[in-house]
Amino acid sequence: MRCQSQYWIFGILSAGMVLIPIFMPPISQSVDYHQFADQRIFFGMPNFFNVVSNIFIFFPGLIGLIWLLRPREFLLHITFIKFSERWPYFILFLSVIMASLASIYYHLAPDNARLVWDRIPIAIGIVALLSTVLIERINANIGFISLPFLILSGVGSVIYWDWSEKSGLGNLNYYIVVQIYSILAIIFLSKYYFSRYTGGAGIYVVIILYAFAKLAETLDHEIYSLGKIISGHSVKHLLVGLAVFQIVRILQNRRPL
Repeated sequence: MRCQSQYWIFGILSAGMVLIPIFMPPISQSVDYHQFADQRIFFGMPNFFNVVSNIFIFFPGLIGLIWLLRPREFLLHITFIKFSERWPYFILFLSVIMASLASIYYHLAPDNARLVWDRIPIAIGIVALLSTVLIERINANIGFISLPFLILSGVGSVIYWDWSEKSGLGNLNYYIVVQIYSILAIIFLSKYYFSRYTGGAGIYVVIILYAFAKLAETLDHEIYSLGKIISGHSVKHLLVGLAVFQIVRILQNRRPL
């Protein structure tokens, strides 16, 4: 019965991710999206702080990737019950690194064409995190089977948005739902299902930091206006980096139950 309920949960989550955007009114990309508050130029680099603040995302992702490259015997003794469980995290940290590099590329000359490359690794990273939660709290097989489909849904949501923009429709629904729905699913699963590892509550810190990052992004101009020192978007990069570092710390400190 427990196995059947696990598959029912997976089915409901999957159906929601596909069906919810269909019933939402189309949400278009704001024409002012690329007009960030802090557009200062230093050393000949446009949007300097939005570019260089990606270092706070790059290095936690790199640290996480290096941790996963440790010997099999070490990771099995410390971090994972099965060695294969590292693969979703490997994809997660790799996507974080790619997101930081893509964000640098985007902020040097912000437009929709460059934003596509920024959003693809972001979407992959979020669904990879959802896959780790499915593996560790619901069922390892479900988590592994869902991973390629989740990645396809994440990448597909960005491709669909790009196609809709070029077609004059401008529909962000799938990209928004992939992010928000994945986060809500992580919260739900973390609340009602125990992790097979110690330190499972640490995922809430990750979610809180990411939520504040999204809030800072929304308040980009308001934060910058406080003293014209740092913008909300640069603060977002810092908070995302802290969230990724929290994931690294969870892996370093946890033990199998």
